[in-house]
Amino acid sequence: MSYFPNVDKIKYEGTETKNPFAFRHFNPEEVILGKTMGEHLPFAVAYWHTMTQDGTDPFGDPVNIRTWETADPMETAKNRVDAFFEILEKLGVGYFCFHDVDIAPTGDSLEEFFANLDEITDLIKEKMDATGIKLLWNTANMFSHPRFNNGAASTNNAEVYAYAAAQVKKGLDLSKKLDGKNYVFWGGREGYESLLNTDMKFEEENIARLFKMAIAYGEKIGHKPQFLLEPKPKEPSKHQYDFDAATTLAFIQKYDLVGEFKLNLEANHATLAGHTFEHELHVARINDALGSIDANQGDMLLGWDTDEFPTNIYDATLAMYELLENGGIAPGGINFDSKVRRSSFEMDDLLLAHIAGMDTFARGLKAAAKLKEDRFFDDLKDKRYGSFKEGIGAKILADSEDLESLTAYALEHDDPKLESSHLEYVKSLLNDYLV
Repeated sequence: MSYFPNVDKIKYEGTETKNPFAFRHFNPEEVILGKTMGEHLPFAVAYWHTMTQDGTDPFGDPVNIRTWETADPMETAKNRVDAFFEILEKLGVGYFCFHDVDIAPTGDSLEEFFANLDEITDLIKEKMDATGIKLLWNTANMFSHPRFNNGAASTNNAEVYAYAAAQVKKGLDLSKKLDGKNYVFWGGREGYESLLNTDMKFEEENIARLFKMAIAYGEKIGHKPQFLLEPKPKEPSKHQYDFDAATTLAFIQKYDLVGEFKLNLEANHATLAGHTFEHELHVARINDALGSIDANQGDMLLGWDTDEFPTNIYDATLAMYELLENGGIAPGGINFDSKVRRSSFEMDDLLLAHIAGMDTFARGLKAAAKLKEDRFFDDLKDKRYGSFKEGIGAKILADSEDLESLTAYALEHDDPKLESSHLEYVKSLLNDYLV
């Protein structure tokens, strides 16, 4: 059975095509900077938004038409596997991601939930073996159920902590079974509502304790995916502990997790933290912690996580520049943590939306590659910091100066000459690369 009978395998047809089910910019065989576009862009599809999101919003009931839905939760789960891999194959995407609750019903007990996960992942593994599609990462949903009202690893309830640990263990078992490349922790409830009754130090230590248990268990079972932490500043928690890349890196460093954890960064989370996506990617990159990305965008007029498919070429270009500077992102990838808009409720919109996102990142890659070839940013920075290449600047960088010698120099040269950055002109030149 085909869930998308009117759509063939999607191919690159170029910008002149009028076929909505064709790539206009993403050509996986095109070579850019010595690698194919497919190698530069290891796309992944998110199981949650693609297969379980129903179009509900705070003011409206479900609207999405999904022909895999039935009255039986396990039958629906099995149908989703078939439909999901049809989407992946038609898009030509090589990776996917999931939360445990996305793929299987939770049932009436933890034991039943685990049994359901085993049965569904058996089907997923069959599909993976048949298609060659790989698991980019999986994770445990430890934020939706009421038991996690006060957090999972940061909970005040030891029994909830044990339950969360069981989900992580099962998640790692599934990661080994499906040969997952990464494993993500997203602390959706790992934060606080009020400091009046919160022991932040205690909660952060317990979070780190669970992470170290995960590392130890991975070593025990002979499976060590790249562990990733995903920052987000707020929503659902008022203040989440992994606020942004810098905060999360500080946590990694404080609790001796350097080398064990990198970051999975999302564009919309960067927006909520008051940063640009390229800022978050840059912070992670210069600290050797850029692990994987979630590709989406927010609506700047709205103050929550809208998870829109990425269509902003400017943002995609600067994001891809950071990935190129990082030398790629393997074993991470580019996961579309994106959902169709409520008005895009037809089945085929799932394919159209992913095509739009893939084309956007392809355009961003091409522009970023040209910026890199032309040394656009390198030349700007070389000129801006040129005073440190000779004279007193070179001596400062050589650590041959001290406060006394620099004071003597300043007394003799007390009228520094500054140069304009001409930033508006620079931005207009950058725009030329995006056309």
